Amino acid sequence: MARRRKGRDISGWLVVDKPAGPTSTHVVNIVRRAFDAKKAGHAGTLDPEATGVLAVALGEATKTVPYVTDAMKAYSFTVTFGTETNTDDAEGEVVKTSDSRPTDDEIKDALSGFVGDIMQVPPAFSAVKIDGERAYKRARDGEEVELAARPLWVEELLLTDRPSPDSAVLEMTCGKGGYVRAIARDLGRVLGCLGHVKELRRVWSGPFDVVEDGVSLDEVRRLAGDPALDELLLPLEVGLADLPEVRCLAESVGRLKNGNPAACIAGDVEYGDEVWASFEGKPIAVGRWKGGELHPSRVFVS
Repeated sequence: MARRRKGRDISGWLVVDKPAGPTSTHVVNIVRRAFDAKKAGHAGTLDPEATGVLAVALGEATKTVPYVTDAMKAYSFTVTFGTETNTDDAEGEVVKTSDSRPTDDEIKDALSGFVGDIMQVPPAFSAVKIDGERAYKRARDGEEVELAARPLWVEELLLTDRPSPDSAVLEMTCGKGGYVRAIARDLGRVLGCLGHVKELRRVWSGPFDVVEDGVSLDEVRRLAGDPALDELLLPLEVGLADLPEVRCLAESVGRLKNGNPAACIAGDVEYGDEVWASFEGKPIAVGRWKGGELHPSRVFVS
């Protein structure tokens, strides 16, 4: 007989303004305990030393995680020139050095080569799997790690500040699967001065913004077990912001909740589109729109 999970049936999103230090998994565990929630997950890992938006899903909101993970994201990060590390950030060991330093114009010219559809080799110290094993585990064991280049869409990459000849602050908006550390590494190589990420902050991720929605981890700890914490939750349907919404008919609710196709009312939706259905303001299901019906792939329990 399966064990029943302990905790509350509570659903929604909490946008944590992650501090430097804890892993993303550690933050999720703190949030889950603070809410005494049965189930929790996050939409997109941040490195331990990175800060900013870590969107934590509770309960039924975990079913919407893929839609936030796949959404566009924006980062602000500082690149240190003159050194390349084995982790492509300031936590790693220096493996190469250079006395060269780029001008502002040289940086701006080089950035244009990192915009649009690009191919990117993930850092050796990353969670990419090689024959079922994480790349970072092999790298930590001293193995030579070779990863294949992967496609990435970069919407925008800008130079926003130049604190010193040794550093530059950049802002990047990109799609799923982008490694900021790899951008810093490759930019340093293109400029001939080498480079690595010193500081990294995720400014927004899909519908979640660190300024408008972010809650500090200290605040989460302070309000643990307090009803006031529940008031900070965003509704689970916020995670579906990039999908069109259709309206579920009253007679269709039961069919959708049982995983069966059902009629809904739609506006500007095309055959085959992925959509989500609501009834009286509450999300019912996500699925494909086919001939006036929603064919559900995920159903929400209310």
